[in-house]
Parts: sequence; C-alpha cells; structure tokens
Amino acid sequence: MVELSHAIATAMVHGPHAGLPLIEALAADARVAGHYRLDAVRGHLLERAGDHPGAVGCYRAAAERTASIPERDYLTGRALRLIGRESAR
Repeated sequence: MVELSHAIATAMVHGPHAGLPLIEALAADARVAGHYRLDAVRGHLLERAGDHPGAVGCYRAAAERTASIPERDYLTGRALRLIGRESAR
C-alpha cells in the first residue's frame, strides 16, 4: 500500500498520466493485484485524465471487489455520475 500511496502522490504532483504507469506496475504485484483500492485509484486517475469510460469500468470493478457497503455505494455513485455526464453530452 506504500507504493500505491506513492503513485497517488506522484499523480497529485505531476498529473494523472504520471501516476497511471505506477498503478499499472502495481497491478502485476500479486500482493495487491485484484485489490479494490487499486481499481478505485486507477478509476480516479482515469477520470482526472478525461477517460471517463475507463474510469467507469474501474469504479465498477472496485465496487464489485469491496466488502464494504459504504465504499461500494460510493464507487458505484462515482461510476453513475460519470455515465450521466457522458449521456448529457
């Protein structure tokens, strides 16, 4: 999770495109691969980068993987908000 925090900090300082490769590298690490937080962060960075369809997929994947109902509701809400934004265009 320290490396995930590093990816988030990098994205905050240098933009989402700087953090995304770090997230992808973590996805190959068996210790965190498939963890909902990885998909949630990837979704947030993709949203910030303007890739709303990609973000929706990541938010949905994260929502499916978490056991926390409030987190699932939050992530599902993020996805639905982006879907609504895209359909309004």
